[in-house]
Amino acid sequence: MQIGNIPIDPPLTLAPMAGYTDYAFRHIVREIGGCGLACTELISSAAIHYKDRKTLTVFTWSADEHPIAVQLFGSDPAMMAEAARNVAARGADIVDINMGCWVPKLAKKGAGAALLRDLDLAARVVEAVVSAVDIPVTVKVRSGWDAEHLTAVEFARVAESLGAAAVAVHARTAKQGFGGEADWDIIRQVKEAVTTIPVIGNGDVFSAADAARMVAETGCDAVMIGRAVRGHPWLFRQIVHELRTGEPLPSPSRPEKAAIALRHARMAFANAPMGDERIAALELRKHLARYRLDPPGSARLRRQLVHIESLADVEAVLMPLVDQLDPAGTPWLSTAQPPLR
Repeated sequence: MQIGNIPIDPPLTLAPMAGYTDYAFRHIVREIGGCGLACTELISSAAIHYKDRKTLTVFTWSADEHPIAVQLFGSDPAMMAEAARNVAARGADIVDINMGCWVPKLAKKGAGAALLRDLDLAARVVEAVVSAVDIPVTVKVRSGWDAEHLTAVEFARVAESLGAAAVAVHARTAKQGFGGEADWDIIRQVKEAVTTIPVIGNGDVFSAADAARMVAETGCDAVMIGRAVRGHPWLFRQIVHELRTGEPLPSPSRPEKAAIALRHARMAFANAPMGDERIAALELRKHLARYRLDPPGSARLRRQLVHIESLADVEAVLMPLVDQLDPAGTPWLSTAQPPLR
């Protein structure tokens, strides 16, 4: 698949997730392999305009991440255009417009999925951003605001006509949040509605079988995965392996998972927001707790990981497991990386 002139190979993408798709997490997912495109957390265009120091800390990506998409949210076309120019100047490959976030704090300001209730304003936002930058602009939408207002198909046609380079469709309404089942038929309808741009399907993909079925049922050009990757950064590699070979790729062993989690933690502390390791520790707690490093019936390691304060704390919890690795290390991490100790 291509988005504009940018090849996405394999056609599996990491969904933007607030509080999760920070630099360290994106890096570990890409290092393990199988992810063709990663996206940053959603970034406020207003915060960029007013140069909010905390928000600017998520402007963290590096050359080893390309291609990288940066997701922006807001409802003011001029401010969104300004933010797009800013992230393009900082080296983003793709600008993604958030029209899918349903959380009240954001939707009450008319941004995110709330734009699907005002397609005229949504169109002006897309037009302003596309006109502002020379890099591809994509849009992530929900099926609609609610079951009575399924606007994804209509909006996709509009976005295509205004120069959007791709549309990603989370097949739930904003009112559903993450509840219920995703209705993939809306992805099929969007795919049939546009003729010149790729469509990325999103919602309820947890395995290679899910990914293959989504493509078969909807005709989508790529699959986006979000929540299923939290604590399982090896999922993309497993999906690619199974789709290409027909054979499942077993999950990492507990020592291998610990080695991956340790690599993740070291990356996070090395890139702590504003150089503040306390912030890195707080952000890491939710990541590390999802690795499920305890044996069945135990939660001892998880309880320790949700209280870490420093990298030393992480190492004290994880190194006893890492020390059980084969001396050759783990094939899940790049051999080019420095040794674990």
